[in-house]
Amino acid sequence: MHVYSDHGIAVVTVRRLKVLVTGASGQLGSDLVEKLSKRSHDVVAMNRSQLDITNSEAVSEAIKHHRPDVLINCAAMVNVDSCEIDIEAAFKVNALPLWQMALVCNRVKTKLVQISTDYVFDGRKGSPYNELDQPNPINIYGMTKLIGELFVRNYCERHIIVRTAGLYGVHGSRAKRGNFVEFVITAAMRGEPLHVVTDIVTSPTFTADLAEKLCELIEADAEGVIHVVNSGKCSWHEFATYVLQLAGLSAEVMPISSEELSRPARRPKFTALESVRLSEFNVKPLRWWGEAIRDYLMMKGILKS
Repeated sequence: MHVYSDHGIAVVTVRRLKVLVTGASGQLGSDLVEKLSKRSHDVVAMNRSQLDITNSEAVSEAIKHHRPDVLINCAAMVNVDSCEIDIEAAFKVNALPLWQMALVCNRVKTKLVQISTDYVFDGRKGSPYNELDQPNPINIYGMTKLIGELFVRNYCERHIIVRTAGLYGVHGSRAKRGNFVEFVITAAMRGEPLHVVTDIVTSPTFTADLAEKLCELIEADAEGVIHVVNSGKCSWHEFATYVLQLAGLSAEVMPISSEELSRPARRPKFTALESVRLSEFNVKPLRWWGEAIRDYLMMKGILKS
């Protein structure tokens, strides 16, 4: 991004960037490709069938062939319980590919942007985590994502690590068969009771909002670890209740504790995020999560304007 003055008026120009997006057909990747294209960047969108990030030779070849200004890695194994069950697969997808990506990106002077997670934290702080807080994951998913972060930080000089949380988007997550909002609305429409935890707090984040901020960050030439989530926090029970209220649906949302879930992977209790770094790059925080969910429901045709 360049700023110059013309007759006393500040004019901002954004350099057109060549951006390679992996995991381009996923929940975040789909929104990111759309946002980058609308901002007139040259986008190389690669889904899993076009680029399997576990194939180190293919990753190296793709980066060297396209030589992008920026590579944004949206590919990941995101099902937390699956990661706990198949540890080897989790490391093969979430950790090891980042070593190869970082090495090659560093060699060709490509900025590497890695999407990470609130689950790198243990949830014991009791208040929102910022970029200065020390990670301490308590499950395999968080551990593999943190190792991926470390590969990026140590092997690629020009990088951004974006930690986010509670993602939901119009395109849904294939690994999770949609997203939490879709699950809540579908269950309510079927008249099924919902059992939702009250003791796990997060920062629900709309992927369209996250994608927009990712564009702003690469245009601002940001670097380092940055937290990007919709503002505010809530428990998953509060999230579900608010979704149903907005959608005008009536369903029983029964509160349960995380201990009652009996899932393979432990969940950290409080992983809401906040940023103390966005202002360094003149990037505004994302809007309140409740406002974002309203727009999501309108885009899905569930809520009328």
